[in-house]
Amino acid sequence: MRTVAVTRIGSLRATDEGDRGRIGVVDLPEHPLGPEDVRIRVAYAAICGSDPHLAEGFFGTDVPIGLGHEVSGVVEALGERATRNGLRVGDRVAGNFLRFCGTCRPCQEGRQQFCEHIQDYNRPGMSETVTWHESQVYRLPESVTLLQGCLLEPVSVAVRIADKTRIRVGDRVAVCGGGPIGQLALQVMSRYGATSLTMIEPIAERRALALRTGAEHVIDPVGEDQGQRALEITQGRGYDVVIDASGSTRAVRGLLDIAAKGATVIYGAMYPTGFELPLDLSEHLYLRELTLTGVFVSPYAFPRALQLLPHLQLEEMTQAVFDLEDAERAFEVHLSGRFPKVVIRCNAVEELV
Repeated sequence: MRTVAVTRIGSLRATDEGDRGRIGVVDLPEHPLGPEDVRIRVAYAAICGSDPHLAEGFFGTDVPIGLGHEVSGVVEALGERATRNGLRVGDRVAGNFLRFCGTCRPCQEGRQQFCEHIQDYNRPGMSETVTWHESQVYRLPESVTLLQGCLLEPVSVAVRIADKTRIRVGDRVAVCGGGPIGQLALQVMSRYGATSLTMIEPIAERRALALRTGAEHVIDPVGEDQGQRALEITQGRGYDVVIDASGSTRAVRGLLDIAAKGATVIYGAMYPTGFELPLDLSEHLYLRELTLTGVFVSPYAFPRALQLLPHLQLEEMTQAVFDLEDAERAFEVHLSGRFPKVVIRCNAVEELV
Protein backbone atom coordinates (compact mmCIF):
# COMPACT_ATOMS: atom_id res chain seq x y z
CA MET A 1 0.00 0.00 0.00
CA ARG A 2 1.59 3.27 -1.12
CA THR A 3 1.88 5.64 1.84
CA VAL A 4 3.47 9.05 2.35
CA ALA A 5 5.98 8.74 5.16
CA VAL A 6 8.92 10.33 6.91
CA THR A 7 11.90 8.42 5.57
CA ARG A 8 14.63 10.35 7.39
CA ILE A 9 14.43 12.23 10.69
CA GLY A 10 15.38 15.89 10.64
CA SER A 11 13.98 19.35 10.08
CA LEU A 12 12.38 19.71 6.65
CA ARG A 13 13.70 23.27 6.66
CA ALA A 14 17.34 22.38 7.31
CA THR A 15 19.69 23.96 4.78
CA ASP A 16 22.27 21.19 5.14
CA GLU A 17 21.24 18.18 3.06
CA GLY A 18 22.77 15.82 5.61
CA ASP A 19 20.59 17.19 8.42
CA ARG A 20 17.38 17.58 6.46
CA GLY A 21 14.41 15.32 7.08
CA ARG A 22 12.95 13.50 4.10
CA ILE A 23 9.43 12.73 2.93
CA GLY A 24 8.79 9.95 0.45
CA VAL A 25 6.28 7.38 -0.76
CA VAL A 26 6.86 3.90 0.64
CA ASP A 27 5.04 0.57 0.58
CA LEU A 28 3.44 -0.34 3.89
CA PRO A 29 1.21 -3.35 4.58
CA GLU A 30 -2.52 -2.74 4.49
CA HIS A 31 -4.12 -3.11 7.91
CA PRO A 32 -6.42 -6.12 8.29
CA LEU A 33 -10.16 -5.46 8.31
CA GLY A 34 -11.44 -6.28 11.79
CA PRO A 35 -15.08 -7.14 12.48
CA GLU A 36 -15.95 -3.56 13.48
CA ASP A 37 -13.63 -1.84 10.99
CA VAL A 38 -14.20 0.29 7.91
CA ARG A 39 -11.76 0.30 5.02
CA ILE A 40 -11.68 3.63 3.19
CA ARG A 41 -10.32 4.22 -0.30
CA VAL A 42 -8.68 7.57 0.43
CA ALA A 43 -9.52 10.41 -1.93
CA TYR A 44 -7.75 13.33 -0.25
CA ALA A 45 -5.40 13.77 2.71
CA ALA A 46 -4.44 17.28 3.76
CA ILE A 47 -1.05 18.22 5.18
CA CYS A 48 -1.26 19.41 8.79
CA GLY A 49 1.12 21.90 10.37
CA SER A 50 2.05 19.13 12.81
CA ASP A 51 3.33 16.79 10.07
CA PRO A 52 6.77 18.48 9.76
CA HIS A 53 7.16 18.03 13.53
CA LEU A 54 6.83 14.28 13.03
CA ALA A 55 9.78 14.49 10.66
CA GLU A 56 11.72 16.10 13.50
CA GLY A 57 11.04 13.07 15.70
CA PHE A 58 8.37 14.62 17.93
CA PHE A 59 6.57 11.26 18.34
CA GLY A 60 9.50 8.90 17.76
CA THR A 61 12.35 8.32 15.35
CA ASP A 62 11.76 4.85 13.90
CA VAL A 63 11.30 5.37 10.17
CA PRO A 64 9.34 5.08 8.02
CA ILE A 65 6.67 7.05 9.89
CA GLY A 66 3.39 7.02 7.98
CA LEU A 67 1.68 10.41 7.76
CA GLY A 68 -1.81 11.76 7.31
CA HIS A 69 -4.78 12.32 9.61
CA GLU A 70 -6.95 14.80 7.69
CA VAL A 71 -8.68 12.36 5.39
CA SER A 72 -11.70 11.89 3.15
CA GLY A 73 -12.63 8.99 0.92
CA VAL A 74 -15.13 6.32 0.00
CA VAL A 75 -16.03 3.23 2.02
CA GLU A 76 -14.50 0.22 0.27
CA ALA A 77 -15.28 -2.57 2.74
CA LEU A 78 -17.01 -3.13 6.08
CA GLY A 79 -16.33 -5.67 8.82
CA GLU A 80 -19.23 -7.98 9.54
CA ARG A 81 -20.19 -6.05 12.69
CA ALA A 82 -19.49 -2.54 11.38
CA THR A 83 -23.19 -1.82 11.04
CA ARG A 84 -24.17 0.34 14.00
CA ASN A 85 -23.90 3.74 12.35
CA GLY A 86 -25.50 2.73 9.05
CA LEU A 87 -22.43 2.98 6.84
CA ARG A 88 -22.55 1.32 3.42
CA VAL A 89 -19.95 0.49 0.80
CA GLY A 90 -19.67 3.51 -1.49
CA ASP A 91 -20.47 6.11 1.19
CA ARG A 92 -18.43 9.30 1.08
CA VAL A 93 -16.79 9.75 4.48
CA ALA A 94 -14.24 11.55 6.61
CA GLY A 95 -13.14 10.79 10.11
CA ASN A 96 -11.26 11.13 13.34
CA PHE A 97 -7.81 9.56 13.05
CA LEU A 98 -7.90 8.67 16.75
CA ARG A 99 -9.80 5.79 18.27
CA PHE A 100 -10.56 6.35 21.95
CA CYS A 101 -10.61 3.08 23.86
CA GLY A 102 -13.62 3.92 26.04
CA THR A 103 -12.37 1.72 28.89
CA CYS A 104 -9.45 3.56 30.55
CA ARG A 105 -10.12 5.91 33.44
CA PRO A 106 -9.84 9.17 31.41
CA CYS A 107 -12.32 7.84 28.81
CA GLN A 108 -14.73 6.75 31.53
CA GLU A 109 -14.43 10.17 33.14
CA GLY A 110 -15.35 11.92 29.87
CA ARG A 111 -11.82 13.12 29.13
CA GLN A 112 -11.08 11.19 25.95
CA GLN A 113 -8.24 13.51 24.96
CA PHE A 114 -6.20 11.80 27.68
CA CYS A 115 -7.07 8.26 26.61
CA GLU A 116 -4.28 5.99 27.82
CA HIS A 117 -4.40 3.93 24.63
CA ILE A 118 -4.70 6.79 22.15
CA GLN A 119 -1.81 5.57 19.98
CA ASP A 120 -2.84 1.90 19.79
CA TYR A 121 -4.93 2.41 16.64
CA ASN A 122 -2.93 5.19 14.98
CA ARG A 123 -2.99 4.46 11.25
CA PRO A 124 -1.66 6.79 8.54
CA GLY A 125 -4.26 8.21 6.19
CA MET A 126 -2.00 9.72 3.54
CA SER A 127 -2.16 6.41 1.70
CA GLU A 128 -4.15 4.45 -0.83
CA THR A 129 -6.43 3.06 1.88
CA VAL A 130 -6.90 3.45 5.60
CA THR A 131 -8.71 1.05 7.93
CA TRP A 132 -10.42 2.65 10.91
CA HIS A 133 -12.88 1.51 13.54
CA GLU A 134 -16.46 2.42 12.65
CA SER A 135 -16.60 4.84 15.62
CA GLN A 136 -14.03 7.00 13.84
CA VAL A 137 -15.92 7.37 10.57
CA TYR A 138 -18.53 9.99 9.59
CA ARG A 139 -20.66 10.14 6.44
CA LEU A 140 -20.23 13.48 4.68
CA PRO A 141 -23.21 15.77 3.99
CA GLU A 142 -24.34 15.71 0.37
CA SER A 143 -23.38 19.37 -0.11
CA VAL A 144 -19.75 18.79 0.94
CA THR A 145 -17.28 17.53 -1.64
CA LEU A 146 -14.63 14.94 -0.88
CA LEU A 147 -12.02 17.65 -1.32
CA GLN A 148 -13.71 19.81 1.30
CA GLY A 149 -14.42 16.78 3.47
CA CYS A 150 -10.74 16.19 4.23
CA LEU A 151 -10.94 19.36 6.34
CA LEU A 152 -13.30 17.75 8.87
CA GLU A 153 -10.46 17.10 11.32
CA PRO A 154 -9.07 20.67 11.33
CA VAL A 155 -12.64 21.99 11.62
CA SER A 156 -13.06 19.78 14.68
CA VAL A 157 -9.98 21.49 16.18
CA ALA A 158 -11.56 24.91 15.54
CA VAL A 159 -14.75 23.70 17.25
CA ARG A 160 -12.79 22.47 20.27
CA ILE A 161 -10.93 25.77 20.45
CA ALA A 162 -14.29 27.55 20.47
CA ASP A 163 -15.49 25.30 23.29
CA LYS A 164 -12.48 26.19 25.40
CA THR A 165 -12.82 29.94 24.83
CA ARG A 166 -16.27 29.97 26.50
CA ILE A 167 -16.95 32.92 24.20
CA ARG A 168 -19.94 35.16 24.81
CA VAL A 169 -21.75 37.03 22.03
CA GLY A 170 -20.02 40.38 21.64
CA ASP A 171 -16.64 39.34 23.05
CA ARG A 172 -13.64 40.95 21.38
CA VAL A 173 -11.52 38.23 19.74
CA ALA A 174 -8.04 38.05 18.23
CA VAL A 175 -6.62 35.08 16.32
CA CYS A 176 -2.86 34.82 15.84
CA GLY A 177 -1.73 32.76 12.84
CA GLY A 178 -3.46 32.67 9.47
CA GLY A 179 -2.83 29.03 8.64
CA PRO A 180 -5.69 26.52 8.34
CA ILE A 181 -6.56 26.30 12.06
CA GLY A 182 -6.38 30.06 12.47
CA GLN A 183 -8.57 30.72 9.44
CA LEU A 184 -11.13 28.13 10.52
CA ALA A 185 -11.13 29.38 14.12
CA LEU A 186 -11.71 32.89 12.80
CA GLN A 187 -14.76 31.74 10.83
CA VAL A 188 -16.13 29.88 13.85
CA MET A 189 -15.59 32.92 16.11
CA SER A 190 -17.40 35.09 13.59
CA ARG A 191 -20.41 32.77 13.73
CA TYR A 192 -20.35 33.04 17.54
CA GLY A 193 -20.84 36.81 17.34
CA ALA A 194 -17.27 37.91 18.01
CA THR A 195 -16.56 41.64 17.74
CA SER A 196 -13.35 43.50 16.88
CA LEU A 197 -12.47 40.18 15.23
CA THR A 198 -8.78 40.46 14.33
CA MET A 199 -6.32 38.25 12.47
CA ILE A 200 -2.66 38.69 13.41
CA GLU A 201 -0.57 37.32 10.54
CA PRO A 202 2.66 38.42 8.79
CA ILE A 203 1.75 37.03 5.32
CA ALA A 204 -0.34 39.54 3.34
CA GLU A 205 -2.27 36.93 1.36
CA ARG A 206 -3.41 35.24 4.56
CA ARG A 207 -4.49 38.57 6.04
CA ALA A 208 -6.51 39.21 2.89
CA LEU A 209 -8.13 35.77 3.15
CA ALA A 210 -9.12 36.50 6.74
CA LEU A 211 -10.78 39.76 5.70
CA ARG A 212 -12.78 37.86 3.08
CA THR A 213 -14.00 35.30 5.59
CA GLY A 214 -15.04 37.33 8.61
CA ALA A 215 -12.18 39.38 10.07
CA GLU A 216 -12.97 43.02 10.81
CA HIS A 217 -9.32 43.93 11.31
CA VAL A 218 -5.89 42.52 10.51
CA ILE A 219 -2.51 43.20 12.08
CA ASP A 220 0.86 42.64 10.46
CA PRO A 221 3.03 41.82 13.51
CA VAL A 222 6.21 42.49 11.53
CA GLY A 223 5.32 45.81 9.92
CA GLU A 224 3.09 47.24 12.65
CA ASP A 225 3.19 47.79 16.42
CA GLN A 226 0.98 44.87 17.45
CA GLY A 227 0.26 46.16 20.94
CA GLN A 228 -0.62 49.66 19.80
CA ARG A 229 -2.90 48.40 17.01
CA ALA A 230 -4.66 46.06 19.46
CA LEU A 231 -5.35 48.96 21.82
CA GLU A 232 -6.69 51.06 18.93
CA ILE A 233 -9.02 48.29 17.73
CA THR A 234 -10.36 47.49 21.23
CA GLN A 235 -10.52 51.10 22.45
CA GLY A 236 -7.81 50.46 24.98
CA ARG A 237 -9.39 47.39 26.61
CA GLY A 238 -7.66 44.47 24.93
CA TYR A 239 -9.26 41.27 23.64
CA ASP A 240 -11.59 39.10 25.72
CA VAL A 241 -10.46 36.01 23.81
CA VAL A 242 -6.99 35.52 22.30
CA ILE A 243 -6.29 32.39 20.22
CA ASP A 244 -2.85 31.35 19.08
CA ALA A 245 -2.90 29.07 16.04
CA SER A 246 0.61 29.95 14.86
CA GLY A 247 2.76 27.65 16.97
CA SER A 248 5.43 30.33 16.66
CA THR A 249 7.60 30.92 19.72
CA ARG A 250 8.09 34.50 18.59
CA ALA A 251 4.40 35.16 18.01
CA VAL A 252 3.13 33.84 21.35
CA ARG A 253 5.33 36.11 23.47
CA GLY A 254 3.22 39.23 22.90
CA LEU A 255 -0.24 37.71 23.12
CA LEU A 256 -0.68 38.04 26.89
CA ASP A 257 -0.06 41.78 26.50
CA ILE A 258 -3.09 42.26 24.20
CA ALA A 259 -5.48 40.26 26.41
CA ALA A 260 -8.08 42.17 28.42
CA LYS A 261 -8.50 41.74 32.15
CA GLY A 262 -10.28 38.42 32.75
CA ALA A 263 -9.55 37.24 29.20
CA THR A 264 -9.10 33.66 28.04
CA VAL A 265 -5.94 32.86 26.06
CA ILE A 266 -5.95 29.61 24.05
CA TYR A 267 -2.70 28.05 22.84
CA GLY A 268 -4.16 26.01 20.00
CA ALA A 269 -1.06 24.81 18.14
CA MET A 270 1.90 22.44 18.56
CA TYR A 271 4.96 24.02 20.17
CA PRO A 272 8.61 22.94 20.32
CA THR A 273 9.41 20.49 23.10
CA GLY A 274 10.91 22.29 26.06
CA PHE A 275 9.82 25.79 24.97
CA GLU A 276 9.12 27.93 28.04
CA LEU A 277 7.02 31.08 27.87
CA PRO A 278 7.88 33.77 30.43
CA LEU A 279 4.87 34.35 32.69
CA ASP A 280 4.50 37.09 35.29
CA LEU A 281 2.19 35.36 37.78
CA SER A 282 1.46 38.58 39.67
CA GLU A 283 0.55 40.54 36.55
CA HIS A 284 -1.12 37.93 34.38
CA LEU A 285 -2.84 35.58 36.82
CA TYR A 286 -3.28 37.63 40.01
CA LEU A 287 -3.99 41.20 38.93
CA ARG A 288 -5.52 40.42 35.51
CA GLU A 289 -7.02 36.96 36.23
CA LEU A 290 -6.22 35.59 32.77
CA THR A 291 -7.26 32.03 31.95
CA LEU A 292 -4.56 30.20 29.98
CA THR A 293 -5.27 26.85 28.36
CA GLY A 294 -4.38 24.70 25.36
CA VAL A 295 -5.80 22.17 22.92
CA PHE A 296 -4.42 18.70 22.20
CA VAL A 297 -7.04 16.74 20.25
CA SER A 298 -10.79 17.07 19.67
CA PRO A 299 -12.97 14.59 21.55
CA TYR A 300 -16.73 15.07 21.09
CA ALA A 301 -16.20 17.83 18.51
CA PHE A 302 -16.55 15.81 15.30
CA PRO A 303 -20.36 15.56 15.10
CA ARG A 304 -20.68 19.34 15.46
CA ALA A 305 -17.80 19.93 13.04
CA LEU A 306 -19.67 17.77 10.53
CA GLN A 307 -22.78 19.93 10.99
CA LEU A 308 -20.68 23.05 10.48
CA LEU A 309 -18.78 21.94 7.35
CA PRO A 310 -21.42 23.01 4.78
CA HIS A 311 -21.56 26.50 6.29
CA LEU A 312 -17.86 27.35 6.13
CA GLN A 313 -15.94 29.00 3.31
CA LEU A 314 -13.45 26.31 2.33
CA GLU A 315 -12.79 26.89 -1.36
CA GLU A 316 -9.62 28.94 -0.90
CA MET A 317 -8.24 26.30 1.47
CA THR A 318 -8.46 23.54 -1.11
CA GLN A 319 -6.74 25.07 -4.12
CA ALA A 320 -3.31 23.44 -3.85
CA VAL A 321 -3.70 19.74 -4.69
CA PHE A 322 -0.86 17.32 -5.50
CA ASP A 323 -0.92 13.66 -6.49
CA LEU A 324 0.43 11.03 -4.10
CA GLU A 325 3.60 10.57 -6.15
CA ASP A 326 4.36 14.28 -5.74
CA ALA A 327 4.19 14.23 -1.94
CA GLU A 328 7.73 15.55 -1.50
CA ARG A 329 6.91 18.56 -3.64
CA ALA A 330 3.61 19.02 -1.78
CA PHE A 331 5.49 19.33 1.50
CA GLU A 332 7.88 21.86 -0.04
CA VAL A 333 4.92 24.00 -1.08
CA HIS A 334 3.35 23.56 2.35
CA LEU A 335 6.52 24.86 4.02
CA SER A 336 6.69 27.82 1.63
CA GLY A 337 3.46 29.24 3.09
CA ARG A 338 2.17 30.11 -0.38
CA PHE A 339 -1.16 28.43 0.31
CA PRO A 340 -3.16 28.22 3.55
CA LYS A 341 -3.56 24.48 2.95
CA VAL A 342 -1.96 21.82 0.76
CA VAL A 343 -3.82 18.62 -0.08
CA ILE A 344 -2.60 15.30 -1.47
CA ARG A 345 -4.85 13.37 -3.87
CA CYS A 346 -4.33 9.73 -2.87
CA ASN A 347 -6.71 8.17 -5.40
CA ALA A 348 -8.69 9.48 -8.35
CA VAL A 349 -12.04 8.80 -6.66
CA GLU A 350 -15.05 9.89 -8.69
CA GLU A 351 -16.77 12.88 -7.09
CA LEU A 352 -20.54 12.47 -7.17
CA VAL A 353 -21.53 15.80 -5.62
